Amino acid sequence: MIVDNVLPEHYVEMLNVWENSVRATHDFITEEDIAFFKPIIIEQAFPAVTLRCVKNESGSILGFVGIHDSKVEMLFILNEARGQSVGKVLLQYAIAQLGATKVDVNEQNPLAVGFYEHMGFKIVSRSPLDEMGKPFPILHMTL
Repeated sequence: MIVDNVLPEHYVEMLNVWENSVRATHDFITEEDIAFFKPIIIEQAFPAVTLRCVKNESGSILGFVGIHDSKVEMLFILNEARGQSVGKVLLQYAIAQLGATKVDVNEQNPLAVGFYEHMGFKIVSRSPLDEMGKPFPILHMTL
């Protein structure tokens, strides 16, 4: 699996990966939440981070990671690609090549919490609200 750079022309495809992943793993997120977050992600979040992706043989994006100031700001994998080491490859790349040492994870997403713990992250604190003030508890984790 090769980790590749991301260009702005990939943003729409990546937003589709994000939505597919969120629908599969974030059962606490509503349709209104998805509609709220989509423009923020494509207009503000993607341009604010260093992005890398993994593609399949035909060039479609299977997953992506976004890093800012040593923090994994986003890591999303197509539901169909889960369990194929895409997330592991992206996270290992982010740690080794981009200096990632921190991540915030939705407490209500136990699969993600377990993944990061398996990859060596430890919970250091908890916030009852996410950074947008929504009632999604966040676990702050570090290597």
